[in-house]
Amino acid sequence: MVTAGSSPAIILLAKAPTMLRKIVWTLIVVPLAVTIIAFAVANRQSVTVSFDPFSSTSAAYAVTLPLFALIFAVLILGVLIGGTAAWIGQTKRRRTTRKLDREVRVLHQELDAIRHRFAPEPVPAAPEPSYTVIPPPVP
Repeated sequence: MVTAGSSPAIILLAKAPTMLRKIVWTLIVVPLAVTIIAFAVANRQSVTVSFDPFSSTSAAYAVTLPLFALIFAVLILGVLIGGTAAWIGQTKRRRTTRKLDREVRVLHQELDAIRHRFAPEPVPAAPEPSYTVIPPPVP
């Protein structure tokens, strides 16, 4: 007899999300890491970034760093700025969600109070009739 806890099919189904997540993670992260490493190796030359728009030869503040580091820094900065902008843009939606959650909680409390107030009285169980058992006739 096969029980639910020992069935190989059920065990496999229970582990499927974890296994699928690992496969997808491997299929995405490994090629992405290879691409990033290849990009960094191909763009090792140094570039100078100047923050002085008036003088390009003797800038007040200039930074020299590898091109891949500059691109990664700009990418990370863009992700942070984009995430912050999205978070700020969703302020109204979050506020509305909190308000609706409070209303739902209050309505659930009112519903529970009404159910408790108008709940039918428990009917006492009728005593079981006692029957005399008569044996079947013997042939």
